[in-house]
Amino acid sequence: MPGAWSFDKVGPMCRAVEDCAVVLNAIHGPDGLDLTVTELPFNWNAMQDVRELRVGYLKDAFAQQRVFEEERANDQATLETLRSLGVNLRAIELPNLPANAMLTTSVFPEICAVWDEMIRTGQDAQLTRQDPDHIGNACRTARFVPAVEYVESSRARMLLMIAMAKIMADLDAYVAPQSRIEDNSINPNLWVTNLTGHPAAVVPNGFTKHGKPTGITFIGNLYEEAKLLALAKAYQDATAFHLEHPRSFAN
Repeated sequence: MPGAWSFDKVGPMCRAVEDCAVVLNAIHGPDGLDLTVTELPFNWNAMQDVRELRVGYLKDAFAQQRVFEEERANDQATLETLRSLGVNLRAIELPNLPANAMLTTSVFPEICAVWDEMIRTGQDAQLTRQDPDHIGNACRTARFVPAVEYVESSRARMLLMIAMAKIMADLDAYVAPQSRIEDNSINPNLWVTNLTGHPAAVVPNGFTKHGKPTGITFIGNLYEEAKLLALAKAYQDATAFHLEHPRSFAN
């Protein structure tokens, strides 16, 4: 079901990156019903030499202290693994624009529009989650976003897209931490790419001492999922985290 029409990014969830490529090959492209879908090829090359790819990494984001030091250690190990594969990592930074504020004044009104009938008819009372931040209350709050602020947020979103396009013009992909930063807020990369639409591949990159899996995010260029997945596959092939199972599950 839709979450927010201009923010949603649909993609497969699989154990291995190459499985995602197989599924994406089957589901990508127009179906004659959704006019927002673009008809562009998905040229998957499982033998892509990742040393030829131009890859960046969010230097400051990796340097920040994480909530869990183990996650930071796993992130740093990911960078070293990529370098061992011959990937020349280039330090980059995200555009200095208020992505979080844009989401507040743009994504929540869209979500509210999707859920409008359910909220107005009181059906959200049937949802399991009923705390102050649940979807029903969030949508009611979104009705107080002024139209002028929504338009200004949309304009700022376009500036963010332009800024990201300039950064990505010299890159095929970049690497970003998935974990939360020191004040327990979500890493800004998630907010930015939600606004710009850049595709992402998230794969496991280790575990904490308590067995909690940690992950790393690879971000690709618009409509260039093939290169993005090739980089993620190379990392996954060099590790074995995706082959692990919970101890209570039989292999």
